[in-house]
Amino acid sequence: MRVSDFWRLMDDEFGESYSRTLARDLVVDRLGDRTAAEALDDGVDPKAVWVAVCSTQDVPRERWLGRDIAPRR
Repeated sequence: MRVSDFWRLMDDEFGESYSRTLARDLVVDRLGDRTAAEALDDGVDPKAVWVAVCSTQDVPRERWLGRDIAPRR
């Protein structure tokens, strides 16, 4: 997963404004007591960061893959 995919998933799940606040302020124990933003800056795989945020925020597993996006034609 690319960092841009991480942000798309965050925006889709939490909204554009709140996703930035959440990534900056929520300390996640599964990320070594770092925020999502700090973990990304430290080079942690964006997918691992996304899963940690989802788990911490009790996002239902069926939404961990994000919304369906139609392929480009």
